[in-house]
Amino acid sequence: MRDIYIGLLGLGNVGAGVVRILRENRESIEARLSASVHVKRILVRDPSRSRDVQVDPGVLTTEVSEVLEDPDVRVVVELIGGLEPARSYVLQALARGKHVVTANKALLAEHGEEIFGEARRRGLSVYFEGSVAGGIPVLRALREGLASDRIESIVGIVNGTANFILDAMTRTGASYADALRDAQKAGFAEADPHLDVGGGDAAHKLALLSLVSFGRRVDPKLISTEGITGITRFDIQMATELGYVVKSLAVADLIDGVPCLRVHPTFVPCDHVLAGVHGAYNAVAVQSRALGRSLYYGQGAGMMPTGVAVVSDIIEVCRDILSFAESGPPPEAFEQIESVTPAPVGDLMCENYLCVYAPNVPGVLGRVSSCLGAHGVSIKRMKQETPDPGRPIEMVIITEAVAESNLRAAMTEIDTFDELTRPTHRIRMLPREAVS
Repeated sequence: MRDIYIGLLGLGNVGAGVVRILRENRESIEARLSASVHVKRILVRDPSRSRDVQVDPGVLTTEVSEVLEDPDVRVVVELIGGLEPARSYVLQALARGKHVVTANKALLAEHGEEIFGEARRRGLSVYFEGSVAGGIPVLRALREGLASDRIESIVGIVNGTANFILDAMTRTGASYADALRDAQKAGFAEADPHLDVGGGDAAHKLALLSLVSFGRRVDPKLISTEGITGITRFDIQMATELGYVVKSLAVADLIDGVPCLRVHPTFVPCDHVLAGVHGAYNAVAVQSRALGRSLYYGQGAGMMPTGVAVVSDIIEVCRDILSFAESGPPPEAFEQIESVTPAPVGDLMCENYLCVYAPNVPGVLGRVSSCLGAHGVSIKRMKQETPDPGRPIEMVIITEAVAESNLRAAMTEIDTFDELTRPTHRIRMLPREAVS
């Protein structure tokens, strides 16, 4: 039986999961490959630190060169995260003729063109299933299972931290601050959660989903992105009364061959398949021309779920090594993909929830309604409770489907009204006809 040696860059949460899965599932992996996979070297910062998995101290090193320059190591698994030094290490590994497996969505979303280009020039593979939706094999399903179909749109919950917070607010009535604190205690949110709650993490993942689904590369900085930090208990209460739940969605549509991408909080109908995604779970609903709607659901993060995806990639790249031992694996296709500017969101049509904060004085409602009408925004429903004396009104307006540009222009004008006590709050609404 052949031996294939790999090197790990990082032995944190996911790295420990990879080592554990390779060890516990050794016999089944060997049966699938007819080869044995060995972890020869692991880059760590502190070899003496206590870890979630026991490894031979002789395998650990603090010198990256001992991993990248080891002639026995055929596959480098990058699990340190971030942009640097991860980018430099991955490029060095490719330059030394080693295949790469990574779970680093930010790295590939921002530097994928460079990395895939280097891999293609050297006839090497880069696998990245663990970079999106943890253990859910959604990228493999898009790339292989739906290879014969035409993918038209994607709607997904791809950040477990944001979903955990919004789900807690819905199910327990917690405030955003309390739900975030609970997420941090449970290990679902970092001490600095900005990338998760601000939507940046989901934008990176959406860029990779677009790459695999549509064959178009988009800079994640150009994706329209809105976080969940402004969601209030009042919004959650109104969603419930209207028959919705609030979710943070990553949405991609292909419009005239160009992806239209956005990340934002959304009112999702209670009977929609994504409304039942709780806690830190992820789910991606794909609409394709021949198959119709398909759903990919599971744990979106964590030691073992992401470890499963990474080890699956390791197995695939080992198959490449075994199958193309003489000539090298086929070139990495993603290097030749066109980079595009995402389609503008201004023409997108959707219903909207608006919350206008105004004092309880005559004339404000009429002025807001007139402004909306002047910008072509039709009101579908309004709700205004009589507040306690001296307390501002939270005026809830549900609009008919309207173009994004029209609504933004109306909100900009409304927010110039002297009477308002806070900027107008808006959440998009997923149409009920999308129910499955």
